[in-house]
Amino acid sequence: MPLLSWQLWLARQLVIDSPLPWQKPQTNLSFGRVAQGFAALLVRIGSPACSPKPRGKSLGWKSGRKRSPFPRFPIIKKRVSRPKKVNKDNLNS
Repeated sequence: MPLLSWQLWLARQLVIDSPLPWQKPQTNLSFGRVAQGFAALLVRIGSPACSPKPRGKSLGWKSGRKRSPFPRFPIIKKRVSRPKKVNKDNLNS
């Protein structure tokens, strides 16, 4: 919250008052009035973000590129492990 208050306080000189029809114009803008005009200030400043990339279908394969089938690998199956046999000699000891 303190950071937001500082932003609004610093932007008071840059924001143009654009009151709603039922509001009186002000010379010293309150935090609420600055917050109302803050969107217009952000439009004037601009954004540091990159412009969005175009959407739609991709270009696909480059022309002249040879297509080879995907390499297939053999399937590795692990066998089911069986319980070890128990010697009868070890049970009697």
